[in-house]
Amino acid sequence: MQIKTAKDFDPEVLKLFDKFVHGDIDRRGFLSSASKYAVGGVSATMLLEMLSPKFAEAQQVKKDDPRITAKFVEYASPDGSGKVRGYLVMPAKPAGKLPTVLVVHENRGLNPHIEDIARRVALDNFIAFAPDALTPSGGYPGDEDKARELFSKLDQSKARMDFVAAAGYVKALSASTGKVGVVGFCYGGGIANFLATQLPDLGGAVPYYGPQPKAEDAAKIKAPLLIHYAGKDERINAGAAAYEAALKDAKVKYEVFTYADTEHGFNNDTTPRYDEAAAKLSWGRTMEFFNKNLRAK
Repeated sequence: MQIKTAKDFDPEVLKLFDKFVHGDIDRRGFLSSASKYAVGGVSATMLLEMLSPKFAEAQQVKKDDPRITAKFVEYASPDGSGKVRGYLVMPAKPAGKLPTVLVVHENRGLNPHIEDIARRVALDNFIAFAPDALTPSGGYPGDEDKARELFSKLDQSKARMDFVAAAGYVKALSASTGKVGVVGFCYGGGIANFLATQLPDLGGAVPYYGPQPKAEDAAKIKAPLLIHYAGKDERINAGAAAYEAALKDAKVKYEVFTYADTEHGFNNDTTPRYDEAAAKLSWGRTMEFFNKNLRAK
């Protein structure tokens, strides 16, 4: 039987997979620890395969969809990596200038899933731009394990500046209204939070299960926030209360939604951690948030 949802896995296997994805254990460590949960003819290697992304199966918007135009571009990041590659997507027939949404990947760089997310954003009548933090390492390598390895070696201070530069790049696009928002997932959620502390003119930030900034940095936030958490995400949720307290102290406009009984990564429809109900609800809220905060008043 093909295992398709998180509920088909032992919770401890999901915890091990989360550690593996975030570099706390390597492949050998996962396989060794998961072997005790491999039953019924399913090996630890099969468990890992079942949990790993299936990009082609989950794609919602094809690369050549006639409703959009998409291309890879390079932009300057003088305080970061120098030059960075990104995926720029917009509606094929825009009615005037449009606001822009930065789409920030997880800790594997600009993989096919994040490209698909950018195309989905464009179909909601935004310019979408997804930078690749792995550009200095040659870009996303086409292999998730290699991507994680490369990501662990990145100069994160430069990578953060690359995303700051991306906001400036899209703001200056001739097709843009100059309004910029950001949505990010996991690592990208942390970047969404970070950009909110750095860009006083940011139109809005939507971190999905992302690491939170320090309280003193949260006090710098001027942009409205829409924060999504997974109910079973102990690692990220450990910092949620302190972040919310800092946002309240700073009088930041924000909303927080925690989706019960969901795993970290619940929006990612390429893996069994995907939760369809939570993903659809949170995405609807996200688009409503961007429409409210980025469209011309």
